[in-house]
Amino acid sequence: MYSVKTTLRPLWNTLPVPLRGLIVTMRPIQWSKNGFVFAAILFDRQLTQAEPLARVVTAFILLCLAASTIYLINDLVDIERDRLHPRKRHRPLPSGQLPVGWAVAAAAVMPVIALAASLLLTWKLTAVLLAYLALHIAYSFFLKNIVLLDVFAIAGGFVLRVVAGIVVIDVTHFSPWLYLCAGLLALFLAIGKRRQELILLAEDAENVRAAYRDYNMPLLDDMLRMVTTGSVLTYMLYTVEATTIRVNGYSMMLTIPFVVYGIFRYLYLIHVRGQGSAPDELLFEDMPLLLAVVLWVGTAGLVLYVL
Repeated sequence: MYSVKTTLRPLWNTLPVPLRGLIVTMRPIQWSKNGFVFAAILFDRQLTQAEPLARVVTAFILLCLAASTIYLINDLVDIERDRLHPRKRHRPLPSGQLPVGWAVAAAAVMPVIALAASLLLTWKLTAVLLAYLALHIAYSFFLKNIVLLDVFAIAGGFVLRVVAGIVVIDVTHFSPWLYLCAGLLALFLAIGKRRQELILLAEDAENVRAAYRDYNMPLLDDMLRMVTTGSVLTYMLYTVEATTIRVNGYSMMLTIPFVVYGIFRYLYLIHVRGQGSAPDELLFEDMPLLLAVVLWVGTAGLVLYVL
């Protein structure tokens, strides 16, 4: 049996080593985070309309360029510290596979392309991308080393992704509850990642990132419990209270089990399997978690577009 990776490996191996390093550093697998840009069009029931969908897909692509810019900047800033990390030291920049000059050039060109293209859609998307870039550049240089503010900065990035999907279409049925759901889910994932990295790095943690000297397991566990509860309750209230998605009574409550299971599954992977230091990669590696997401999307689509 051949996987997609196996099929594409010969083509991948023909690419120059620095180009392969650049693509890896752009983190295509982490572009899944930009899926939050589709929240507005899904819940506004415009997903089947070609013109709004094309605009949101374009916003998704531009967000991916902006996100890859941040990944490049982050790896450039952290190149020495990443060499101390048991997993990150194998990344293209700290390992030497990607020349620093290539990374600097790509980090300079990609945001220019993204911002220029966004103006063709709407200046509001340009403003969102600028805010996204500014927030994450600040994160790369100093916010990630400030306890608590680091995870709030990550959550802010997810909320901006939702906003990017709103400003490119004419939204008529959208609830601010979704901002809370996106922000709390992002906090949940960020805190879980911090917890697992603190375990993985052990005594080297503060050498890799200054903020880790101010974190400990009791604090992170308390934060995780609080955000887990908040995420579940907020989503439940969203399905009941948001009149914008009440198209067939309270049918959106059918999606609650998938959300709760997905969160519980992630907690299981953290506490039992010792995973979770890379939640975006975990989504594609753990089939039950991926299936919960697919079933949530499918059920939400059925409720909003069919029932």
